Amino acid sequence: MSDNKSTNNINGAGTETYTEEIIQVKKPDLYRIILLNDDYTPRDFVVWLLMTVFYLNENESNRIMLEAHTKGKSIIGTFSYDIAKTKLLQVENLCEKYEHPLKCILEVVSGHN
Repeated sequence: MSDNKSTNNINGAGTETYTEEIIQVKKPDLYRIILLNDDYTPRDFVVWLLMTVFYLNENESNRIMLEAHTKGKSIIGTFSYDIAKTKLLQVENLCEKYEHPLKCILEVVSGHN
């Protein structure tokens, strides 16, 4: 009856040690899109742009536009890098198409873990 296998024997051969490695996955960074004020882009265009690119309702678009107008900048939203970059390019393309100098910037959200 030698069918019974043992992992331990007198010499210690056959002893298996398992170690468990703990891997911590870092969450991807998030990016804020910030609308910068300028004195040339019409307010109606800014509201239309926010509704078109960011799918915001008219009230929220007006709030963001007025905040940028009075404070110099306003946060539009927070997104993953790919989405933020895509939306930023959409804004730049529409502003270029309609010949407006409006600018948005990306800002990394600090303290995101």
